[in-house]
Amino acid sequence: MKVTIQANGFVLTEALRAYTEQRLSIALGWAGEHMHKLAVSLSDINGPRGGIDKRCKIQVQLGGGTEVIIEDTEADLYLAIDRAADRADRAVVRRVSRRRDFSHTRMPVAVPDIEEHADDHEGQRDLMTTRVVDCP
Repeated sequence: MKVTIQANGFVLTEALRAYTEQRLSIALGWAGEHMHKLAVSLSDINGPRGGIDKRCKIQVQLGGGTEVIIEDTEADLYLAIDRAADRADRAVVRRVSRRRDFSHTRMPVAVPDIEEHADDHEGQRDLMTTRVVDCP
């Protein structure tokens, strides 16, 4: 699963990147076949003033144009990542389970089956029957 991570208001360290990728892999690794895109935006809202201002925004693009967006704001960025990953997991589970898996098997189609009489001298088809054919 390819994760796009963007940081706003601070430098994204390799340790923070690795933690985010690991946490999302644990939470959303099962949904790899359903996801087309996974983007994470980490930001420090207040900058150096501090406070409850570390935001983690997770965007998951699912098949069929469905998108799940989760935001969580905490004083600790690691906690914001944890909570957002857990919430994203639950939201993706809901979206995937709501989607109905149709088998898309084709319905039987009526195909004309033409039979000719042996005593037909002009070569015209005068008897038509219908048979049902299952299409693969």
